[in-house]
Amino acid sequence: MPLLKDGTAVDDSWVAVTDGEPVPADRPAILPLERWKAERDALRGHNAPLGVRLASHEKVEDIAEDIDRLALIALDFPKFQDGRAYSSARLLRERHGFKGELRAVGNVLADQFLFMHRCGFDAFEVADPAKAALWDKVMAQFSVFYQPTGDGRRTILQQRHGGGR
Repeated sequence: MPLLKDGTAVDDSWVAVTDGEPVPADRPAILPLERWKAERDALRGHNAPLGVRLASHEKVEDIAEDIDRLALIALDFPKFQDGRAYSSARLLRERHGFKGELRAVGNVLADQFLFMHRCGFDAFEVADPAKAALWDKVMAQFSVFYQPTGDGRRTILQQRHGGGR
């Protein structure tokens, strides 16, 4: 499955580890939340970077105390109508100060790239490689915004009055 970062398809060096599989010692690994919670102390001395995948029903607060130990957090979009990962992304970036890779996984649609990016996502697993080519077009659809977010763009109000970031 193609991985987009800044609109460019890149090789994914991360391994998604399922329950029962060993965590590779020499490669970055993404663990499901329950496995992370069960093994977090044992993984304290792990040499390679670690990440956690949160299902849409799982809470950001469950990993809040571990934010500094995680290099990646993957948030799942199980279906088009489930937008809980948008809220989780904003919480991770704005409230908890997560600076690592925030990856959108699951039902990631090209027409949502801009909105996902505005909420803090910086990596996207895309099922259809042809959709990756739409990045620039989708990201340029809107030039002004009313709502402030963590992507650093100034709102229209800030632009009009010279304030903000």
